[in-house]
Amino acid sequence: MAMQGIANIGRVPELKRRLLFVLLMLTVYRIGCAVPTPGIDSAALAVYFARMQSTIVGMLSMFSGGALEQMSIFALGIMPYISASIIMQLLTVVVPHLSALKKEGQAGQKKINQYSRYGTILLGLIQGYALAMQLEVASPGNAPIVAEPGWSFRLMTMFTLTAGTAFIMWMGEQINERGVGNGISLIIFAGIVARLPSALGDTFSMINMGEMKIFELLFIVVLMLAVIAGICFVEQGQRRLPVQYAKRVVGRRMYGGQSTHLPLKINVSGVIPPIFASSLLMLPGTLAVFAQMPWMQSMADWMSPTQVVYNLIYVTLIFFFAYFYTAVTFNPVDVAENMKKQGGFIVGIRPGKRTAEYIDKVLTRLTLSGACYLSLVCILPTVLISQFNVQFVFGGTALLIVVGVSLDTVAQIEGHLLQRQYEGFLKKGVIRGRSG
Repeated sequence: MAMQGIANIGRVPELKRRLLFVLLMLTVYRIGCAVPTPGIDSAALAVYFARMQSTIVGMLSMFSGGALEQMSIFALGIMPYISASIIMQLLTVVVPHLSALKKEGQAGQKKINQYSRYGTILLGLIQGYALAMQLEVASPGNAPIVAEPGWSFRLMTMFTLTAGTAFIMWMGEQINERGVGNGISLIIFAGIVARLPSALGDTFSMINMGEMKIFELLFIVVLMLAVIAGICFVEQGQRRLPVQYAKRVVGRRMYGGQSTHLPLKINVSGVIPPIFASSLLMLPGTLAVFAQMPWMQSMADWMSPTQVVYNLIYVTLIFFFAYFYTAVTFNPVDVAENMKKQGGFIVGIRPGKRTAEYIDKVLTRLTLSGACYLSLVCILPTVLISQFNVQFVFGGTALLIVVGVSLDTVAQIEGHLLQRQYEGFLKKGVIRGRSG
């Protein structure tokens, strides 16, 4: 059935074009990750980043697909754009002008997105400058990383890295419009997957050198498979609220009378909370690591992913963004009103306000369960890194993003196939994406 579903993709020209466009954009992204920023000694840079793998820089490198370790033009990755988007979403709650724009619908959202792009450029310049300053003073061994430090190198690095981030942002938006799946998530997905071969090579090297035992590797593999199975189970889990539609006569025809359900995902917010939380934690952590101030260096030590403080803040941010993203994307009042207009009601609940309150109550409990599940999965990197000294790419955050984005993308492909009456990948129904 899966092979037949794959064969059916070629029979839908629009879907075929969309998938080819996604592959083209991801190929361009991976090529850009290999284009180095001028003025840097790659050998000295490799030695420097080898020492930073267990810090916040290691996680930042994972999200950039290894571009940071090579100091390529895509070294900053997509994180400045995500950080700017988070800031704009939070500002829409407290700034009246932005709140008014949000209520204007699509036109207002386009304006907010434009502000997010401006914020991306600003954050890119700040992070590019901080990175350039740190590389100038870093001297692993006897060789400096930057051959000719000074303002010419700083400005060149700032503008190069900011332009790279802007180009990644543009590619993500193009994938949203002309491809399949969420462009930003797919770019992060591609970066993590691209790191797998080198991470596997490093792991086997550790076994050959006696730094890791074969039984520890087997334990990590079994744990990873268990986490992947758990992610697949939870991401496709639903709470179905029974909905009954009353019979009504329109002209000479009778409509309604059928029973259906309102599906609510267990993890309503998908992989968004861990991505948002990681992005916010990387911003101050990166500035702290790349600054030459004693108090900021102390902050960098506290913000290491293996520290308790980091993980407490990480879990807190995951809970916050789980509720925040759910509140932004799902409005129980609108759902209840639309259901009432169509003559539908939840069995045992009065239409209108009572229905909205009931949906909100169920959604709050589901969001709590989803946030607990996300926190449990994302804390796994701490255990793996501290106990077995493995790379972030084997951790829960990376697995959650890879599996979640894969399920969401396959769900959209499945929808395209079934929309044109072709058999999909599964025997029973459609894979449930983040939209429910």
